[in-house]
Amino acid sequence: MAWAILILAGVFEVIWAYSMKLSEGFTRLTPSIITIIFMILSVVLLSISMRTLPLGTAYTIWTGIGAIGSFIVGIVVLNEPMTAMRMIAAVLIVSGLMLMKLSSN
Repeated sequence: MAWAILILAGVFEVIWAYSMKLSEGFTRLTPSIITIIFMILSVVLLSISMRTLPLGTAYTIWTGIGAIGSFIVGIVVLNEPMTAMRMIAAVLIVSGLMLMKLSSN
C-alpha cells in the first residue's frame, strides 16, 4: 500500500508543478490555489508512505516521478523541446529509479 500512496504522491507532484507553471509566478488565482492544494497533498502522502518505506527510497522515487512526469507534461502539453540530450537524461533518471526500487526489496 505504501508504494501506491507514494506513486499517487508523485502524480500530485506533477500536478502541482504544472499548475505552478500555469500560475505565472502565483499571479493567477486558480492555478495558484491548485498548486498549493496539490503541494500539501503530495507531501502528506509522501510522509504517509515513509511510515514503512526507507527515507532515501521514498524521497528519490517521489522526486523522480515528479521529474519524469513534469518532463513528459512539458513535452506533450507545453510543447517543450524533446532533444536527444533531454531524452538521455530522462532515461538515466528512470534507470536510477528502477535501481532504487530494486535495492529496497
